Amino acid sequence: MVFPREILNELKWRKDKNLAEAEIHILHRGAPNDIKIISGAEIRELGRFFFTVGNNEIPYHRIRKIIYRGEILFDFRSPVKKIKKD
Repeated sequence: MVFPREILNELKWRKDKNLAEAEIHILHRGAPNDIKIISGAEIRELGRFFFTVGNNEIPYHRIRKIIYRGEILFDFRSPVKKIKKD
């Protein structure tokens, strides 16, 4: 099983990928449909248990979906995909 943290790290560190092009959907109470969308460009740091956006630490378990270049790489409701090795 691949976890959201692993996917975000691959997007950040692989030379053929770009974290800034990712769209991360997180659980955010009070937002429309309780979902907030964050651009990968907003992520300052990928920690062990949290990722940092601005001054906020967001736990990885709040990630509901990761979309990269129009492709869903992670959806908490379905089996986890791995990033394709192009």
